[in-house]
Amino acid sequence: MSNGACRAFFLLFLSLAFVAAPQPAYAKKQPGEYRTFTLYFENDVFEGTDRQYTNGVKLTLISPDLSGYADDPRIPKWSHSIVERLPFVGRPDTIKNISLSIGQNIYTPETISVAELMPDDRPYAGVTYAGIGFSCKDTSRMDTLEVTLGIVGPDSYAEQIQKTIHEWVGSPRPLGWHNQLKNEPVLNLYYERKWRFKQLATGRGWGADFIPHLGGAAGNAYTGLNLGGQVRFGWRLPNDFGTFVIRSGSDTNAPLDENDPRLYEPFNRFGMHLFAGIDGRCVLRNILLDGNTFTDSHSVSKNPFVANFVLGAGIIIYRFKISYARVFQTEEFYSQKEEQSYGSITLSFSY
Repeated sequence: MSNGACRAFFLLFLSLAFVAAPQPAYAKKQPGEYRTFTLYFENDVFEGTDRQYTNGVKLTLISPDLSGYADDPRIPKWSHSIVERLPFVGRPDTIKNISLSIGQNIYTPETISVAELMPDDRPYAGVTYAGIGFSCKDTSRMDTLEVTLGIVGPDSYAEQIQKTIHEWVGSPRPLGWHNQLKNEPVLNLYYERKWRFKQLATGRGWGADFIPHLGGAAGNAYTGLNLGGQVRFGWRLPNDFGTFVIRSGSDTNAPLDENDPRLYEPFNRFGMHLFAGIDGRCVLRNILLDGNTFTDSHSVSKNPFVANFVLGAGIIIYRFKISYARVFQTEEFYSQKEEQSYGSITLSFSY
């Protein structure tokens, strides 16, 4: 990694650490005073494979409830006039939240034991990124606008991460990383709206809800539209906007109000539920398949329409929300041999 890139990412990481630093705890908090930390981990090892989208890790911190984004003391004063005028997420009389995220995704071709370039398979690629999201919500609707900044290529450190983990666990060594995409900074904007319909007895007993969503993205990393929804059924459903796989603009794990089981009296903080969802995407650009924007690189002919199907289960224990899901994804490019599946674990904690 170049010295300039090292310094840039070091300063970015320090900035995130400073902004995300917890504030002093109060003896007793109101529902809106809780922060929510979420760890996402996704890997195809749960399906016994090692290919395509092979690993993803993401950490997200969601702020306490705000009446306005400038109310968060960690937002610099010079940006107040900007954040208070953000489009789509400024509805009056709604709860505002700010989220901070860092993450990394790793992608490899079907066979990692071949050193030569495989022109009909997806490129080796890694993306490491940081994001800041702004959301406004009430009991029936949530709007999120998120900006991400990152890097694709060797400076993402995806190669070193995968090789090190494979060495630790005794997996085959990937041999083709010298064919990966070249270094390119990526900047992307994401927007998504979620609704909650047909909410039945959420919170204290058995209940069900339906959470459709609609969104879009623009940038040199990814440009496209998405549409989908999620159905949940269970006992003491979390009063939030669902559980989603790693995707910008979809951090929804913070409790909405005192009707969430995570905020009940201590001996009643338990719940369990099942969920199923679908997300269809119209893909106009995907750097991980189309290749680098400003220089020649390996690329494949992408499929412009892709869908994810999700089946999972979640449990609430104390102020933790834990879920596991299986994700089934249709072919992302025309020469892909078969669809992919992988496992997704989400662990949230409100404090």
